[in-house]
Amino acid sequence: MRSRTAWVVIAGISAVALGATGVAGAAAWSDYQARQDAPSAVTTTDGDDLTGADRIVFRNTAGGQGYGHVASIPLADPDGPRAVSDIACDRVDATATEVSCLRTVRGITPLYTGTLYAANGDQLAQWPLSGIPSRTRISADGAMIATTAFVTGHSYATIGFSTETTIHSPDGSDLGNLEDWTLTIDGAASAPVDRNYWGITFAGGDTFYATVGMTTQGVTYLVKGSLSERSLTSLAENVECPSLSPDGTRIAFKRVTAGSGPTVHWTPAVYDLETGAITLLPEQRSIDDQIEWLDDDTILYGVPREDAVGDYDVWALAADASGKPSVFIEHAWSPAVVR
Repeated sequence: MRSRTAWVVIAGISAVALGATGVAGAAAWSDYQARQDAPSAVTTTDGDDLTGADRIVFRNTAGGQGYGHVASIPLADPDGPRAVSDIACDRVDATATEVSCLRTVRGITPLYTGTLYAANGDQLAQWPLSGIPSRTRISADGAMIATTAFVTGHSYATIGFSTETTIHSPDGSDLGNLEDWTLTIDGAASAPVDRNYWGITFAGGDTFYATVGMTTQGVTYLVKGSLSERSLTSLAENVECPSLSPDGTRIAFKRVTAGSGPTVHWTPAVYDLETGAITLLPEQRSIDDQIEWLDDDTILYGVPREDAVGDYDVWALAADASGKPSVFIEHAWSPAVVR
């Protein structure tokens, strides 16, 4: 009898606990919906066209309607009203005719997708990602789309993280995981183990650049890749998330300048492809982003706001280390300059 009474009590407590969880979940969802339905914190216009020449495409992080959606502004008016689309993305890149969108589809079991959109918002292609979206780049001619996802871990500061980086074409052709390509480090062939790739930047034609991290050694390299040969060759150490300048002469990147693991500090820097010279830029904060070039003289990168979780600003900095960082676009992330 006592046993039956005990089970009744346990069942009652469980029911109350489940009910409380349900109430809390409903309240959290209601709060989320209220924030999503609130008026935008910035001035917006309809974004029927996702892109076009002489614009900056980015992820809108202003609170209210349109949070997390693809947005764009004219290059000549970064403080002006932003056109916000109906498409939600975690990471974005764009050309004048296409937009690459990496997204987490939240649910009981989250799904991760890469999607290619036309400028008018029509879906051109979609493919699954193996984990949390991280980086994406489209080649200037739109022929290749690169994506990086975290298979384990959720940041490059996580000990033991693993990535998968692949290159697609709009017709669905897949060149495979870069981990299966031939890698040469300092002139010697590297065995296809203990390595992760991320941060592709296309150079046009057959060439691209990327980062390879050798896990057990704790070393990262800038590598130059060949699409036709499916091969990569090291150029320099301690280079992450490369981004090729518009004139093709320099690579902006983030460099570890202090700490390790979860306390790592990344400083933006520029690598001269002809001389191999590296210039550290005057940014005191740790920058965990794949840098974008505004033009041949200025770089852009995202920085999280300290006072608002999930909100960012895009900052600008002279590529020759001659000036201080300044806010370029408020409430924005993952900028793509479209010329």
